[in-house]
Amino acid sequence: MVEEEAKSLPMELSEKGGVENNGFVQNEAFDDKETDTSSQEEMPKTCIIDADPGAMEEPVLKPYAGMPKEVLLKFSSQARYRVTREILFWLIIAAAVVLVCATIAIIALSPKCLDWWQASPIYQIYPRSFKDSDKDGNGDLKGIQEKLDHITYLNIKTIWITSFYKSPLKDLGYGAEDFYDVDPMFGSMSDFENLLAAIHDRGLKVIMDLIPNHTSDKHWWFQLSRNRTGKYTDYYVWQNCTQAAGSVTPPNNWVSVFGNSSWQFDDVREQCYFHQFGKEQPDLNFRSPAVQQEIHDIIKFWLGKGIDGFSFSTVKFLLEATHLRDEPQVNKTQNPETITAYSQLYHDYTTTQVGMHDIIRSFRQTMNQFSREPGRYRFMGSDGDEKEDIEATMMYYGTTFIQEADFPFNFNLINMKNLSGDSIFEAVNLWMNNMPAGKWPNWVVGSPNAARISSRIGKEYVNVINMLLLTLPGTPVTYYGEEIGMENIASENVSKVHINSEPVTFPEKSPMQWDGKANAGFTEGNSSWLPVNSDYQSVNVEIQMTWSNSTLNLYRELTLLRNNELPIHRGWMCYVWNDRNVFVYVRELDGLDRVFMMVLNFGQESTIDLKAIVPTLPPEATIRLSTDFSNSGKAIDTKQIKTKMGEGLVLEYKTAKPVHTMEAFKGNCFVAEKACYSSAFNLLYMNC
Repeated sequence: MVEEEAKSLPMELSEKGGVENNGFVQNEAFDDKETDTSSQEEMPKTCIIDADPGAMEEPVLKPYAGMPKEVLLKFSSQARYRVTREILFWLIIAAAVVLVCATIAIIALSPKCLDWWQASPIYQIYPRSFKDSDKDGNGDLKGIQEKLDHITYLNIKTIWITSFYKSPLKDLGYGAEDFYDVDPMFGSMSDFENLLAAIHDRGLKVIMDLIPNHTSDKHWWFQLSRNRTGKYTDYYVWQNCTQAAGSVTPPNNWVSVFGNSSWQFDDVREQCYFHQFGKEQPDLNFRSPAVQQEIHDIIKFWLGKGIDGFSFSTVKFLLEATHLRDEPQVNKTQNPETITAYSQLYHDYTTTQVGMHDIIRSFRQTMNQFSREPGRYRFMGSDGDEKEDIEATMMYYGTTFIQEADFPFNFNLINMKNLSGDSIFEAVNLWMNNMPAGKWPNWVVGSPNAARISSRIGKEYVNVINMLLLTLPGTPVTYYGEEIGMENIASENVSKVHINSEPVTFPEKSPMQWDGKANAGFTEGNSSWLPVNSDYQSVNVEIQMTWSNSTLNLYRELTLLRNNELPIHRGWMCYVWNDRNVFVYVRELDGLDRVFMMVLNFGQESTIDLKAIVPTLPPEATIRLSTDFSNSGKAIDTKQIKTKMGEGLVLEYKTAKPVHTMEAFKGNCFVAEKACYSSAFNLLYMNC
């Protein structure tokens, strides 16, 4: 009976059908009542289960989707899976290590990025002459804010605003009555804060003037000092002097910059106070720690407002010798009683005294407290123009270990006595050859205290001077109006300001010429504080924007070139040639085969064979920019480069042998922030 049932069992299962499971199911019973036959593949017709259990083969397990952990562990321990897993693990670790090392290497090898004061030209504004917003004939802070679009149009990102502190304006604002306030002529503190916000909203930076050497005689410090009130008694330099029959006998022969004795008798204190400039500008006593602290507090106040840097002026006058000896005469045979001019003495005891640089470095340390925030470095420039003493000027850079100014402003191009290719070379080489290693150069071609380019050297040279300014290495400084070629106004039309009872004119401070309307668009009032130049209808911003060959458009193209081309932005500069007519130099970058060569004419018409001077020059170069826009884009024969008087060319060519690698030019090449270009990775690195 049992045998019959066992024999019939295969037949019954075969008729019902069975399930073939190619995987492995643990502890699952098959219930054909729950099987949805409509959604499953057709089941096999037979399932042999009457075989001898000992003879049955164990099912072969294969991986499948959705395996439970127990099954997964069976396969993961197999060599082919374990080895693969370990290989992938170590590959990921190695890739992470390589990525970290590559990042460290890129950071270590990358050159220092140029800071904002290095990357952009600086545009200097004399606020009283830039733009009048309230029709009183005087430029003001709101006027500057109205014209910020002009700054961005020039591709400039740094503005330098000269002194606008509250002042009696005896010397046009350089003697402050209150370092913590804005002179009402220029607006209010609220106007300044609005201007500052507008400048920063445009991604621009702003530098202010600070003249710490002296104050106005209207300053409350001076009023307290002349009355011998508390700590203010010694805030200024006082000395006994005698007065008899209306005549004062000063302590020594020291003469002010503006002429005549630098000592002025004060009736209230009955002593003489010292003034290096006008008698309305008494010198502060920087041997007093309290005075030094006052200046530090002023620096903190304006940096706290959000300004981006200071230009410290007249700093070489901060200290005087305490022994009060007479200064040596230039002409030993001159009668000492006749000395009245500043140029008649050697100023050994009233300028650049021991301890002066320590004071400036302390200003730097205070500014550094505000430079800790990323991206908010505070710039410090100094007016360290020592004229004939270039080594003394270079000391304002500081030392390898002690930081001072980021740079002293370079007036070599203003101080030239004559114009030629040779004199330009000498002015440039004097700075580059003496600048401490690792420091950054700068170039100034105009200022509120010097004649404009057009008036100083001739309007035919304005464009080539701007081309020089914007293609030399370092930071260029442009005085407002030089971008359109403004000239001095005629002296007979200038209102005279009296300093030390002497009339002084300021023809280089005439109002900015914006358009051809009345008063050149400077003011909508009836008149301006100084007359507008009579050429304003042809020399103004509005009309030059429409002329393709204008001074303004050339200036703008040059700033674009400087901003966009790495060799000009931060590359090598090598002198190639100079003579009485032309000055030629190249700008190159290691790793980049494109070279820019500047051929600038500061004399008469000239033809030069540059191929003979630089044998690796290609036969032809392309004129990338020219003072004559019609020449731009043309090819030029490097064996015969012709330039007219005042013409400038920016040539572009490719070479595998840059000038700075040639032995013949090694002593003629300079680089400030060295960088090398990798064309494979399109990045800059340091170690070439």
